[in-house]
Amino acid sequence: MYDTAIICFGRRWVSVAIKFCGYSLHTQRFDMTFKPRIPGYLLRLQTEGKCKVILNQKELLVEKGNLLLIHPEDTFELSVESGGNSGDYHVFCEGSWIDSWWCRSDKPSYSQISLDENILGIWRYMILEDRRSVSEKNEEILHYLLRLLCVSLERSANETKLHSHRPYAVTRMMRYIEENASSNLKVEDVAQHAGLSVSRSAHLFKNSLGKTIIAYAHEIQLAVAMDLLKHTTYTLDHIADECGFGSYSYFYRLFKRQYGVSPGKYRSSTKHKAFHAI
Repeated sequence: MYDTAIICFGRRWVSVAIKFCGYSLHTQRFDMTFKPRIPGYLLRLQTEGKCKVILNQKELLVEKGNLLLIHPEDTFELSVESGGNSGDYHVFCEGSWIDSWWCRSDKPSYSQISLDENILGIWRYMILEDRRSVSEKNEEILHYLLRLLCVSLERSANETKLHSHRPYAVTRMMRYIEENASSNLKVEDVAQHAGLSVSRSAHLFKNSLGKTIIAYAHEIQLAVAMDLLKHTTYTLDHIADECGFGSYSYFYRLFKRQYGVSPGKYRSSTKHKAFHAI
């Protein structure tokens, strides 16, 4: 027995079935084989340790950050050595939405992605919702969580593919900056997250993106500030603090240098445009 949600989008009815989802940590010998086919699509993200996989007769070493996207027609074998250590998030699923999602673009069966806490959070939420009793479980929530997980994993895998020239450590630094730019970010924290020295991380980042870690953080901070200026009535001092600039004077200098106007004038111009649009 597994959970099936049927949701109406416009005039189209689509279904999605979650056969099983969870987190596994293997510290002893473990083997799993699906032949001739697996029971649905399998999405599996290695988060700890390593294991060996034979996918369509090709042997792969799966390590931390490796994502497997496996089609029902694939053959799949997995093994963890005795005394080994292997942790992963996984979900078996099927349904018309999954079929459509899979067919709309090429899916890399094996890729390296960042262990993004947002993606892991979606997975944990889905696992907890799936474990609720039948009377408490919300199938619509499960459906949207699975959709969100699929497109998020696809984007992460495509980023790796499109930016194969970019070191994985740089992608890790970018994701960390995007999540923490507004919270008194330090270069030392970014370097530590990537497992590099400060000098090495600074050189690698600048060489790959053509801008410094701090410059990239300022881009994120200013983008957030622009949204707050347009859509809230927060004071300029509050926005400067909320976005991690430390002081309004510093925020003012960066904003005007980037956009050619002060934050106050930018807010006034956007409010004026909004008024005339109404």
